[in-house]
Amino acid sequence: MSNSHNHNHSRGELRERNLLISIFLNILITVSQVVGGLISGSLALLSDALHNFSDVLSLIISYVANKLSKKKASTNKTFGYKRAEIIAAFVNASTLIVVAILLIIEAIKRFKNPQEIVSELVIWLSILGIVANGLSVLLLKEDAEKNMNMKSAYLHLFTDMMASVAVLIGGLLMKYVEAFWIDSVLTFVIALYLIFMGYRLLRDATRVLMLFTPEHIPVKEIVNLVNEIEGIKSIHHVHIWQLNEEEIHLEAHIDFENDIKLSEFDIILEEIEKMLFKAYHINHINIQPEFKKCDEKDIIVQD
Repeated sequence: MSNSHNHNHSRGELRERNLLISIFLNILITVSQVVGGLISGSLALLSDALHNFSDVLSLIISYVANKLSKKKASTNKTFGYKRAEIIAAFVNASTLIVVAILLIIEAIKRFKNPQEIVSELVIWLSILGIVANGLSVLLLKEDAEKNMNMKSAYLHLFTDMMASVAVLIGGLLMKYVEAFWIDSVLTFVIALYLIFMGYRLLRDATRVLMLFTPEHIPVKEIVNLVNEIEGIKSIHHVHIWQLNEEEIHLEAHIDFENDIKLSEFDIILEEIEKMLFKAYHINHINIQPEFKKCDEKDIIVQD
């Protein structure tokens, strides 16, 4: 157990370090692109800077949430701050969508009235954005595969890296073809991509916050498996929810065929715990044993 704890502790410290590096890089990009966008007149560059600023805020939120999630539980916070990272993911996904809508509004306005842009500055600053965001993406990639909070930060950075690629392409087209309208078109495309990515993350975070059953958990299949265990009459009043990335909880009532001893119940409970963890990675199980109790026997009961 101690080895596992030390591994998780060092992983958390590495995650925090990577977030801090990414915050610093995005502050550098944001300041550079705001100045460059104002000088060049590029809306795409300013929109990229706005998105980078939202990245800075999202990374700070992710950093704070990561710190909070490691705080210990207490009598007035029995789960501790384990949902802090889910809330951070929800907030970050929401900001992605809000920023995207603002970009679409500005892109439409600029498309109707294209303005000449200093393309050389746009090109060099977009290259800076690609390099800095690309480094941040590499730093957060591993954790993004396992953690919703880190995934939200990763998506902010990845979409911004792609936005910088689009701005670079636009800068080259404006320099050699003088197609200044491409600035607005690229801004619009970037914004649509942000909405697509933000919606998916927002949906996933909402499912966790609303205590919905995880999508990969087949409730009826679990009920059938438990009902097949010898001595169990039926399982009902089932609730399955995800507390955070690591914890899936199940609570239920089980009607037993006989008035068994507490020691016999413990043996059956251990069998259920091993079976459900192996099959569905449900790692927190709370069972209320019953014998001839008069209550609702439906699988799902609205409390």
